Amino acid sequence: MLKTITEMIDTDGILSRFKDTTVLVVGDIILDEFIWGKVSRISPEAPVPVVEVQDETLLLGGAANVVNNIRSLGGQVFLSGLVGEDERGRKILGLLEEKGVQTAGVLIDPRRPTTVKTRIVAHSQQVVRFDREDQASLSQGYADSLVSYARDTIPHADTVVIADYGKGVVTEQLVQAVTQISKQQGKVVLLDPKISRFHLYRDVTVVTPNSQEATLASGIEIVDETSLKEAGDKLLDRFNCEVVLITRGESGMALFERGKETILVPTTAREVFDVTGAGDTVVGVMALVVAAGASFGEAAVIANDAAGIVVGKVGTATVPPEVMKEAITRSR
Repeated sequence: MLKTITEMIDTDGILSRFKDTTVLVVGDIILDEFIWGKVSRISPEAPVPVVEVQDETLLLGGAANVVNNIRSLGGQVFLSGLVGEDERGRKILGLLEEKGVQTAGVLIDPRRPTTVKTRIVAHSQQVVRFDREDQASLSQGYADSLVSYARDTIPHADTVVIADYGKGVVTEQLVQAVTQISKQQGKVVLLDPKISRFHLYRDVTVVTPNSQEATLASGIEIVDETSLKEAGDKLLDRFNCEVVLITRGESGMALFERGKETILVPTTAREVFDVTGAGDTVVGVMALVVAAGASFGEAAVIANDAAGIVVGKVGTATVPPEVMKEAITRSR
């Protein structure tokens, strides 16, 4: 049976506890580069638009954007991952330090480039994206260092996020080690998955796939509430997790918690301009809300409200506390 969540949430109480919570985020650190411009003609060389560049923005992406979402709401955060020994890697470290994020867990590998996603945006529409990256798994030495940092840090965190973007940081060894250490410490582990890497994710607490990922992981095409529930129940078993949160775009979210009734969370987005980073917002906000002592259902509702805000902005966005409070009040 599915139900739509309607109960009131103690928003003020939850938000007030954010400053006293700490989240560890482990995963692929990315620099999001946005080149903004306008199009007024087609190239004579090929049938492609000519973008007149007007501005450029460098933002934290991937696991670093999860961190950015947590910090924007007042939570404390540790970050563990890897950047290259290059200008873009130094830019990421600078942005993190500006936001008060500890960077002791960010490793620097001179043999790998910093992962960069460059998006060309004209008239609020993405024209093209190109990536610079090395997707090979980390060397054993770097992998061991990440596990060591997690072992030292997890006792000081309230929740843990594994943010997998398929850039080489999240390995089976890392997932198993972080999950095992977290369980020993009684900490919730939330994982933002990547298609084709589902075999890595068993035994975490929460998995947050989108509808496409849920369909592929379960083998069930989600077309209605019946197939949605079948897929969610199957994913609970496949990942051997306690909670599956399926994000469904304009249809909101569906929360499957082992032994409990499935909860549907309606969307709160008024307009959708750009879904870039929405998944980062969902897993980061959910981790922060759970760290503040809320239930998974309450966390899903608040994460849904946060996602509804960021998709209404162009580019990688975050949500300040006052905007979050207003959005939750409006949606209730």
